[in-house]
Amino acid sequence: MNEVVVVGGGLAGCEAAFQIAEMGSRVRLHEMRPGTMTPAHRSGGLAELVCSSSLKSMSTQTAHGLLKSEMRRLGSLLLRCADESAVPGGDALCVDRARFSDLVTATISGHPLVTLERCEITRIPADRPCVVATGPLTSPALSESVSLFTGANRLHFFDAIAPSVEAESIDRQKIFLQSRYDKGEAAYINCPMTADEYYAFIDALLAAEIADLHLDEERDARYYEGCLPIEIMARRGRETLAHGTMKPVGLTDPRTGRRPYAVAQLRQENSEGSVYGLVGFQTQLRQSEQARVFRMIPGLEHAAFVRYGSVHRNTYIDSPHILTPTLTCKNDPQLLFAGQLIGVEGYMESAATGILAGINAARLSNGAMPMELPKETMLGALLDYVANGPADDFQPMGSNFGILPELPFAHRKHDRKTLKIARAMESLESLMIDNPTQ
Repeated sequence: MNEVVVVGGGLAGCEAAFQIAEMGSRVRLHEMRPGTMTPAHRSGGLAELVCSSSLKSMSTQTAHGLLKSEMRRLGSLLLRCADESAVPGGDALCVDRARFSDLVTATISGHPLVTLERCEITRIPADRPCVVATGPLTSPALSESVSLFTGANRLHFFDAIAPSVEAESIDRQKIFLQSRYDKGEAAYINCPMTADEYYAFIDALLAAEIADLHLDEERDARYYEGCLPIEIMARRGRETLAHGTMKPVGLTDPRTGRRPYAVAQLRQENSEGSVYGLVGFQTQLRQSEQARVFRMIPGLEHAAFVRYGSVHRNTYIDSPHILTPTLTCKNDPQLLFAGQLIGVEGYMESAATGILAGINAARLSNGAMPMELPKETMLGALLDYVANGPADDFQPMGSNFGILPELPFAHRKHDRKTLKIARAMESLESLMIDNPTQ
């Protein structure tokens, strides 16, 4: 029986390893943690979530919901584990990070066709087929190997993490529980602000001291627009946060019966409800400054920080020059890449690419051709962007309806989203009938 090598035990690597094993091929999964840690990870658990506990919307009428529906049809391991470790999140799928990682780790390490090796891989393995899914924090040695292999300079940008606080340290007299527009249960802690409180917060945020990244690339830092540090957003204008991260739309303070001027939201991060994360408050502020500035938020005056926000470098390859929509390399069809390393943005986007990489690695190991997903699906559209996107200024992409092909027939604008969703699932179902994976 052929053995497939997977490098990286994150979201994409775990999905890839699981798919390969479920299709009957042996897989050797390499994960460098806990022996070699990254700036953002805190444990040696597989599929550890580092930025947020939210896997975004479950609604089938959203782009992220559509992607999840496709992933479930493809046999996603991570969504199964997410369902088992879910915590309240309104219409979002939020998980207990530790339990989620434990479930994935137990499933992967207990699979009879998976061998889990804890060691750092410093160069692309010679074994084929091989899936490289080392994520945005790929080690410097392996990054160099990838760069040499691709013949292109690796790209990088900086990603930010939001802080988390102890639930008991939040002043419940100053907050209210509600999800926007009352979607789902009241899963978010809302810290309402008056106009004066908001502007005082903005002034303090803009004056706060930034932490030194101590990275050679810092002078050329490029932040991904979907994960900007809150202080960077604030520099774009004093109202930017009030219309973005701190927008009060869909929220009503029950004490006043009115919408606040601005609001800071916190989301539950573990099943016990003992830890809450500040939603959208990714930051590069010094830790002492985070404590000072964020405690200006009503309800957080005495916040006990479980984790401070931080910034780290993400790495991704020049995929339009390197990959095909099947995730195989143009100059080495038995080598596949997956996850954020290829230029998709988001937990589920990364995991979804791992599913296809695993399916195709297993197919290649059995002498079959790799499978290409229809562009009409959300994952197929993402991979078409990755392989055929703007090569001169390639930027990470997340799920959105804008990347789906237009409908080839007349329709009402009001029905467009529903029709695209139906088309996506129908095209995926037809593909799966013709190409069963399990």
